Amino acid sequence: MSTVAADFDRNSPRKSLFRFGALQRNLKWLAPLACGLGIAGYGWQNQWFGGSTAANSSTFLTYEIQPRDLPITVIERGNLESQTNLPVYCEVDDVRSDGINGTPIVWVIANGSSVKKGDLICELDSAAIQVELDDQILDTEEARSTAIQAEANLKNQEIQNSTAEYKAELDVQLAELELEMYQDDLAGSHILAIAAINRQVEDLNNEILAAEMNKELRKNEKTGIESLFKLGYAGKSELDRVELSYLQAEGDYSAKLNKLRTQLASLEKLNTFDKKMQLLELQGKLETSLQARKQVSVTNSAKLIQMQGVLLSRNEQLRKEEERLKRYQEQYAKCKIYAPQDGMVAYATPSSSRDSEIAEGVPVRPRQHILSIPNLERMQVKANIHESVLDRTQVGQQVAITVDAFPDRRYSGTVKSVAVLPQRSYYSDTKTYETTIVIDEDVYQLKPGMTAVSEIKVDYLKQVNAVPVQAVVQRAGVNWLFVQEAGQVERRQVTLGASNDQYVMVSQGVDSGDQVVLNPASLMEGQEEDGGLEFTPADPQPQETLVATSDEVARVN
Repeated sequence: MSTVAADFDRNSPRKSLFRFGALQRNLKWLAPLACGLGIAGYGWQNQWFGGSTAANSSTFLTYEIQPRDLPITVIERGNLESQTNLPVYCEVDDVRSDGINGTPIVWVIANGSSVKKGDLICELDSAAIQVELDDQILDTEEARSTAIQAEANLKNQEIQNSTAEYKAELDVQLAELELEMYQDDLAGSHILAIAAINRQVEDLNNEILAAEMNKELRKNEKTGIESLFKLGYAGKSELDRVELSYLQAEGDYSAKLNKLRTQLASLEKLNTFDKKMQLLELQGKLETSLQARKQVSVTNSAKLIQMQGVLLSRNEQLRKEEERLKRYQEQYAKCKIYAPQDGMVAYATPSSSRDSEIAEGVPVRPRQHILSIPNLERMQVKANIHESVLDRTQVGQQVAITVDAFPDRRYSGTVKSVAVLPQRSYYSDTKTYETTIVIDEDVYQLKPGMTAVSEIKVDYLKQVNAVPVQAVVQRAGVNWLFVQEAGQVERRQVTLGASNDQYVMVSQGVDSGDQVVLNPASLMEGQEEDGGLEFTPADPQPQETLVATSDEVARVN
């Protein structure tokens, strides 16, 4: 497999494991090796470049080209970090009444300690919050008492409203009934009053007749006594008695007449003025009761709304006080910080000049990062991919990962994300993109910050012609291979493709079965001495770095 390494800036402090540069570097260090391996052919190369066309195949190494699979990978170094690195912040608000800027740390677990989920890892000073909490409890209870009283007042007002409405409705009904009773033609109070007066008039008429007859009797009696008195048969006292009786009968008759006139006048008054006045009074009473009922309804509604508003205000005040109480309770509880997951404790580094190192007694401000709990069983690698191979790196690609601290272990991973924007650097113009590679299995003994090498499997070329990288020679940007054929060595210009740390694909210039020289450097040295070819390590594609891995061993003839 051939991988693409992503760092071309040779001046950059960060070095890729392989660059494209891979083929170039391979040729640089393999050239001396090839010289050593081909020292036996040194005499042959002098003879060949001296003008001879014959070569002794036993003096140098060759490789027979055969189709082979070529895996392509991007190899990058990066640093380990936890997949779930949960930060722990100070969630306690600063209590200004204590005169301390922040909340002091009473106790904190040692940096680097292993913890389980739910373990106590830090405790903040809760004395100032406890004072605020005690005061808030009293304020909350007072607000609750006021709310209860407001609710009782509302219920009492509802009862009063119901009573007032009932009374107003009763007054209306009584006024209506009284008016109806007065106006009834059969049994109304007005008709009954007229009937009573008429009966009194009839009685008076009868009494007047009786008084008139009594007067006539007394008159006749008087006349008879007067005649007898004149004749001397009746005395003076008898005469005075009958005259008095007559006067009494006459007065009684006159009184009965006057009483009759009064009753008739009362009847006339009852049928005219009293009737109108009584109707106006009863109708006015009905209208007044109707208006009073409306007034009661409006007044009740206003009082009820007022009481409801008071209750709402008291309940809102109680809610606010309860919220403050809950916040103080939460703040008090947050003074003890527990591990959110299994992992290792890592103190936060100061992010600004106003922050101090995490230690007991040091005050921390609200929302300040105190420490982190990375899960050491699930790790990932953060690597920077060069822009030249960014198009070959995609999310979901499989990755083989090794860690420098444990070189005998190999982990499988997956590309999780590739940044859209490049990393900024003030020291280099090289553009790299942060790439996250997750390790797909649980790990142990790995720590954040360890150096890891990631081989991203970007391609896999099947059955292509490939030659060992040490066989390639480059002159003035042109790639050459020395091919042995029929006892002669021929120099051929070739077109190279993807490569790895062992092999490079040859797309044009040679065919399967060709024998290529593995130690061309020894051949080139003689020609350089004669002022011929200038040897430079091959760099077929300087715009990108192609690197691969292979478990196969080059076949040497």
